[in-house]
Amino acid sequence: MTMKQWLFHHQNQSQRMAFAGVFAILLPIFFPHLFRPLGRASPSLFSEWIAPRPRHLPLLKAALNRHIVSRCLFFPSSMILCNLAFFARFSINFGESSCLWYCSPLDNSLSFGLLCLTKDGKLVMNQLLSLVSYQSSESKHSLPANSQGYIQVFLDGGLNQQRMGVCDAVAVAMILNATLVVPHLDLNPVWQDSSSFSDIFDVDHFINVLSNEVKIVKEPPREYSWSTREYYATGIRPTRIKTAPVHASAQWYQENVLPVLQSYGIVAIAPFSHRLAFDQLPTHLQRLRCKVNFEALAFVRDVKVLGDLIVNRLRNTHHQALGSGLRENIDGSGHEGSGKYVVLHLRFDKDMAAHSACDFGGGKTEKLALAKYRQVLWQGRVLNSQFTDNELRSQGRCPLTPEEIGLLLAALGFSNNTRLYLASHKVYGGEARIATLKQLFPLMEDKKTLASADELAKVEGKASLLAAVDYYVSLKSDIFISASPGNMHNALVGHRAYLNLKTIRPNMVLLGPLFLNKSMVWPDFEAAVLNGHRNRQGQIRLRKEKQSIFTYPAPDCMCKS
Repeated sequence: MTMKQWLFHHQNQSQRMAFAGVFAILLPIFFPHLFRPLGRASPSLFSEWIAPRPRHLPLLKAALNRHIVSRCLFFPSSMILCNLAFFARFSINFGESSCLWYCSPLDNSLSFGLLCLTKDGKLVMNQLLSLVSYQSSESKHSLPANSQGYIQVFLDGGLNQQRMGVCDAVAVAMILNATLVVPHLDLNPVWQDSSSFSDIFDVDHFINVLSNEVKIVKEPPREYSWSTREYYATGIRPTRIKTAPVHASAQWYQENVLPVLQSYGIVAIAPFSHRLAFDQLPTHLQRLRCKVNFEALAFVRDVKVLGDLIVNRLRNTHHQALGSGLRENIDGSGHEGSGKYVVLHLRFDKDMAAHSACDFGGGKTEKLALAKYRQVLWQGRVLNSQFTDNELRSQGRCPLTPEEIGLLLAALGFSNNTRLYLASHKVYGGEARIATLKQLFPLMEDKKTLASADELAKVEGKASLLAAVDYYVSLKSDIFISASPGNMHNALVGHRAYLNLKTIRPNMVLLGPLFLNKSMVWPDFEAAVLNGHRNRQGQIRLRKEKQSIFTYPAPDCMCKS
């Protein structure tokens, strides 16, 4: 090579290196989402979209080749079957396939119905209130003639946390004999959703349903127009209550909030999430909370129209999915789930994955990315990070992956003809992570496969409205199951119990050790799952002390005594 050629080659190499350097500098500017492993709302290509191989391959292969054998007797009335199973107390297996779809929570509960507690602590039968409607006429507390003033609350968190806050706000207004201003929903810091109360809930319906118990106004009167979220954000204000303790008693509000209300005519309480106790409250207040939750909080028309459209397409067994091109060919002549569908709330987002400190099979890259994420969000203050993955899984403290929830559903008796609706905003790892679940349930759908872009336009990009649609579709489903506990799980468990609808609650303590056992074969896994979930398929549970009335509405809201 001559000197001239060498210089030319060296110059070209220097230029290529310079261009590469400029490209490396500009790439994060033009494609920032690729370099945000710590971003909440968007996935990171390099840390999340690396699809891990199936972690339970022998079980997965067996599940894919499973053959659902009908173990059940098909009676004209499902209640006859379920109650016969109870009263006979036979060890005969009537079959998960039948009761999987048809037995309601009350069918599965003792003595055809719910056992309710009397005041002296005895259990009595058949003392159920209507499961469809709270009877306002039974309330001894009518709307007071004079109000003490106006109450404002500012609610943070996601949709279901805010929903519970609204219920508590109405109860606090009754405690203080005050007029409630329609609650203000704070900007969601995770999904940056600024949807207001009126964007999500039907305000007029909310006010009218509660008109006999609490006076509610859309805005404070003009003389209090200064009382806004912005006003309280810019300084210390005498009309703001910042010290409400978690699960405060009714007496606390009477002693600490009522004097401010009487002095100024208006009071703002923030923060307000989980600020009212579940115990030692009068029955009428507990039932009022349930009335708000199960009757007054109705979604706006856009949410219900879209929700009904999705429900109708799920129930139409010949509807072709828009995105996947899948078509369900069920003729309704004996095949399970014909015209029926299951909602799976796959709570497997990045926050959940990071906070659990569990290993999800993504190798060192994933472990480091999630560790950094924990450090940024919680400054390392995550209790689970002190334990090994085996220790966490053996205690049932790891969220179920899409693969694991798919294996659970298969073991419970759901076939690959099951119409499965996926209710989830963001799945950690995206499509690559849920590929195994789709293998097990090829008829799996979500909002985007069932509705067109035009039909989704009014809710697209609005996390709270998307969550509202999922809630609505979940409430209408034949069966609801959540992969991990959380606010949506808790809210729907209670709402569906109130309406006598079936919800399956995964036994996390059982499943953790089962998935750790790499030598387990499918028949043993299936038997263990069935046995461990016999009492977790929608049976009504009475609320215990300190438990949420929104998750366990019985006996407070479902018993006459």
